[in-house]
Amino acid sequence: MTQPAASFGRPVAPAPGAAAPELRVARVRPQARALLWPALLLIALAGLVGYFSGNLPEPFTDLMLWSGAGVVLLLLVVLPYLRWLSHAYTITTRRVIETTGLMVRRRTELSHIRGYTIDERRGPLQRLAGTGTLTLSNGVDPSLRLRNIPHVALVHEVLADQVEVSQILAHRDSHSIPTIPSER
Repeated sequence: MTQPAASFGRPVAPAPGAAAPELRVARVRPQARALLWPALLLIALAGLVGYFSGNLPEPFTDLMLWSGAGVVLLLLVVLPYLRWLSHAYTITTRRVIETTGLMVRRRTELSHIRGYTIDERRGPLQRLAGTGTLTLSNGVDPSLRLRNIPHVALVHEVLADQVEVSQILAHRDSHSIPTIPSER
């Protein structure tokens, strides 16, 4: 059985009873505004080390300057970047997945088919930056909080659409179970 061509902007639904493949709709990281201060510190650190290198009175102080700058660079620039890089949200056609951690990965999932409420919250700084926080709660599992998501209204709309499509397909598939007439 073939499905008719989808209308403009509407996804093609799989045939009744056929397994729908899980496709990635979006992958989102929190907005990178948390990296503003580490980036400014990196620029200032490079300028200060360049200025004071070779201008200090004793030769071992250059070594101390470079080692101190390395420690500051590691703790206040590299670690915040790795923390930001290790956090991602993936929206698929079946679920929302939050992955965190660099060495030890932690993964939290929330299925679209069970349905959930979407709470959108935007503070004053988030409004200026165009971001927001989405809280997904289905009443049974712990709620999933997507923090500082860029284009939060678009992500909210995508999540609502995915829940609706998943529930429509589940309802359609539950009612399209073929029955074999019994022979008498």
